Amino acid sequence: MENQFFVDSEYLSAEALQKKHRLETDPSCRKNHMEYLEGMEVIESDVCKNVIGQMNSYDYSKYTASDVKSALEHETCSIEDFKALLSPAAEPFLEQMAQRARLETSKHFGNTVYLFTPLYIANYCENYCVYCGFNCYNHISRMKLSMEQIEKEMKVIADSGMEEILILTGESRSQSNVEYIGEACKLARKYFRMVGLEIYPVNTDEYTYLHECGADYVTVFQETYDAEKYEQLHLLGHKRVWPYRFDAQERALMGGMRGVAFSALLGLSDFRRDALASALHVYYLQRKYPHAEMSLSCPRLRPIINNDKINPLDVHERQLCQVLCAYRIFLPYVGITVSSRESAEFRNGIVKIAATKVSAGVSTGIGDHERKYTGKESDGVQGDEQFEIDDSRSLDKMYRDISEEGLQPVLNDYLYM
Repeated sequence: MENQFFVDSEYLSAEALQKKHRLETDPSCRKNHMEYLEGMEVIESDVCKNVIGQMNSYDYSKYTASDVKSALEHETCSIEDFKALLSPAAEPFLEQMAQRARLETSKHFGNTVYLFTPLYIANYCENYCVYCGFNCYNHISRMKLSMEQIEKEMKVIADSGMEEILILTGESRSQSNVEYIGEACKLARKYFRMVGLEIYPVNTDEYTYLHECGADYVTVFQETYDAEKYEQLHLLGHKRVWPYRFDAQERALMGGMRGVAFSALLGLSDFRRDALASALHVYYLQRKYPHAEMSLSCPRLRPIINNDKINPLDVHERQLCQVLCAYRIFLPYVGITVSSRESAEFRNGIVKIAATKVSAGVSTGIGDHERKYTGKESDGVQGDEQFEIDDSRSLDKMYRDISEEGLQPVLNDYLYM
């Protein structure tokens, strides 16, 4: 990839460049990442305390092969068993973990694999997250689709046979306000049976409004549950407020959403601790909201231009497979999504073991689906992508590949009565 995202002085005013460098080098210039900003709703919940308490006390070096064997022998996987399965001691037992995970997946999901596609409708962002292609200092082509353009993109996607869509925006209230997103949800309901959102976190009443507009579920990436590392990576904007982001899924459920999805971006911090925290976030919320549908994903950080600034901790495919198998054994009833960040070969294999949902026909650019799906050039200027994907298969190709693996691809798993 050419250096098109991470800007240098030629793209910034002297004032902007000076501010950017201050934010990067002087923590005193940055607002406290644990303090709420004006307008942010504060809820009373003990979920965060429980999750972070377990994560901070997690010493994965203490677990032994004996602990892993015991965890695999137990019919029900406890939190302590899960910690053992995430530890380095479990790496030699990956085959046994995969066998157990496959059994649990088959028991709770049969041989089905659900398919969906994301639709980015805007890439404006007001945050300075140093690892993200959309961040506010990046020199990219910014775009916000009109309702006419959104409907055109949705029709192209729906004509392919897709029945579930995930609507995404950059994190900018000023450019993509809640009303704009709500109107997009209303359009999506005309074409799709399932509508998801991956947007900036909002308050409970706003989630209620978006649900009334047609949204079924909300996905929020915590990115990393390590608050100290989070502070170093999120230097500016609403996203900088760590606790407000943590409570987003609970506010969504309080606002009436049917389901919520969780993820850390593995590689930003210690992936074992982030994987533990992600699963426990689901675990504690599931007990508090037993009616809700919950799912996990575990994308790895994709290579970016300024890797040297964020010091990514590489997560290899075997380690990712270990995390996914541990998730399935610990939370056998929870959906697991595997991103198009991963290769086709990896996704083909993991859906036979632990994953239950994959994206197809993916574009992380803005206004790009007509070209991608039909080969025609879209009208107007397109917005740049957030990151590079690894698996670019179309819906038809994904459907055939899954079927050839002896699995049943499913386009919708919910009917409104």
